[in-house]
Amino acid sequence: MIIVMKPDSTAAEIGAVIARVQEIGASPHPIYGAERTVVAVVGETRKFDPVSFRQMPGVERITFISAPFKLASRESHPDDTIIPLNGVRIGSREIVVIAGPCSVESRSQLLETAHAVKEAGAHILRGGAFKPRSSPYSFQGLGLKGLEILAEAREIYGLHIVTEVMNPQAVPMVAEYADILQIGARNMQNYGLLHAVGRVQRPVLLKRGMMSSMEELLMSAEYILAGGNYKVMLCERGIRSFEKYTRNTFDLNAVPVLKQLSHLPVIADPSHATGRWDAVPAMARAAIAAGADGLMIEVHPHPSQALSDGPQSLKPEVFADLMQQLKRVAEAVDRTLTLPKPEPQGVVA
Repeated sequence: MIIVMKPDSTAAEIGAVIARVQEIGASPHPIYGAERTVVAVVGETRKFDPVSFRQMPGVERITFISAPFKLASRESHPDDTIIPLNGVRIGSREIVVIAGPCSVESRSQLLETAHAVKEAGAHILRGGAFKPRSSPYSFQGLGLKGLEILAEAREIYGLHIVTEVMNPQAVPMVAEYADILQIGARNMQNYGLLHAVGRVQRPVLLKRGMMSSMEELLMSAEYILAGGNYKVMLCERGIRSFEKYTRNTFDLNAVPVLKQLSHLPVIADPSHATGRWDAVPAMARAAIAAGADGLMIEVHPHPSQALSDGPQSLKPEVFADLMQQLKRVAEAVDRTLTLPKPEPQGVVA
């Protein structure tokens, strides 16, 4: 349920409502909007008396939320959540593009990729330092060394960093290096990990589990929000089906549906969704047309030599061409994608 405050309610009145919610053993989550403040109430509500709250100064009305995901619901937060990140605004009218290799394999590989995606117009660099793999014999990532390389790439190219964190104990270390913490599909329902990232103030990219419903994704987001971290973005990365010609089935329906159900930004990952580099451009264009707030695309300078996910990685020149296409699609649906201006060519005498 949410307590809607009057537009002219004072800080003292809002504070009194928050204190009263705490007194009854529930958890208050104030949401400060442009015109008014609402206080979402979650947890133990058996002692909640709507009449007594309606009589408190500054309270306009009480609204009960029907969705099980209280804090992630549009009922509690009608306006889109925008996550600011030093010049990048995730969830705004501007499309945000995350690009880079599946894994950090070496310093030269990552810096070469970072340079290429930066030149093409990407805003955020992705790269796995810790990699959950189906086989224990597959490349598992460089660990701390990978994080250090990512931090160096950020220093050189000014790109924000997103990388995966795999267990609660690793959250402080990864948060020290990363601008965005990624929860992978295999960990979407790792509740200990969700609790841990909910306690830090780092944006979280939460990937949908490969066999999870949209409601299950939103309930996982609820764990993070309930922990006090409201900087959450949802990622549609394909779900497992009987189809054998793609790695997963890209649930494009999820983009507009999640945007209707929730105020959280929605990022689409066409690389994992298809598993085929030749299908990535079409699905990336479709995701923007469907309303995605951003894309996560794998790029590798030498896909055939990649230690993980080479078949779904774009070469830098293909990625650069795709960015030009995405700009046109974004403009067609009243969004923007700002690309770097080309360097002026010298005049030959």
